[in-house]
Amino acid sequence: MPLVTQWTGREVKALREAARMSLMDLAEKLGVSDRIISKWERGGSESIPRMVNQAALDTLLAEAGPDVHGRFIGLLSVNDPVPRQLIDPAETPVMSGQYVKHPRDGKLMARIPEGIYLAGETDEPVWVDEFHIDTFPTTNADYARFCTAVGHRTPRHWEGGRCPRRLYDHPVVEVSWKDASAYAEWAGKSLPTAEQWEKAARGTTGTIYPWGDQRTAAKCNVRETGIEGTTPVSRYHSGVSPYGVYDLVGNVWEWCSTPTQPGRYELKGSAFTSPLFRGVPSAFNDADDFMQDDDTGFRCVASPEQMTPQDS
Repeated sequence: MPLVTQWTGREVKALREAARMSLMDLAEKLGVSDRIISKWERGGSESIPRMVNQAALDTLLAEAGPDVHGRFIGLLSVNDPVPRQLIDPAETPVMSGQYVKHPRDGKLMARIPEGIYLAGETDEPVWVDEFHIDTFPTTNADYARFCTAVGHRTPRHWEGGRCPRRLYDHPVVEVSWKDASAYAEWAGKSLPTAEQWEKAARGTTGTIYPWGDQRTAAKCNVRETGIEGTTPVSRYHSGVSPYGVYDLVGNVWEWCSTPTQPGRYELKGSAFTSPLFRGVPSAFNDADDFMQDDDTGFRCVASPEQMTPQDS
């Protein structure tokens, strides 16, 4: 079954047409008015239903048959050969077998079970408790919702304080450690420790890269790829980690919560500006907490307690 990373009006319309439902039919199944459905569809990719509606749409898609799934993917592929809001678990090796959406910010997360993994250049056994990690880095669209919700300053390269639409599904950059921490707090999550991040990238068998031991630059967005800029976070399907986590090598460096000195924190993953060898998950890098760069972003983690919906 395809998984929708975030429902927008575009996916809502595709599902309704794939299931061959009228506006009234879909509204009844979701428990909303047909005017709401119509509003979502008119808004297209810029219209994002609330979390409760996202969950209902997930359920409706899960209950649909394979014919509906096929039509749904086909409709979304008309103008986008690789639908950016979809991932296919059948083509994504996920060791833990679980993707879930966080109850606060709705981002798709992968479960990392408790246990030992082989850490660092010497493959030292390290125990890490169970956690969930964002399947994708925090995107510009994610960060824009946060800025709007709390009045946080936007990245300095956004013209007029608004992210260009073509970059909605690219990782947010020009964010300091303090900016990333503020987002994590708003989302009811945390920044990952360096150990959590490395386990999510390497799995338990100590592979050099998320996809194995092969030095294959084509599986990620690094200097050798020659793109010279960020890419959509779901682009590199063949480069996912054993837990199905994307972009753990290349695209952007990612802030961690692990301090190295007062005011400095670890960075993981490398970026489009980095050679492939810098992307080895066991490699070390750090920076001052006020550093903002065009190749640095972040993703979040959540403890089992943070995955439980809270009463508002």
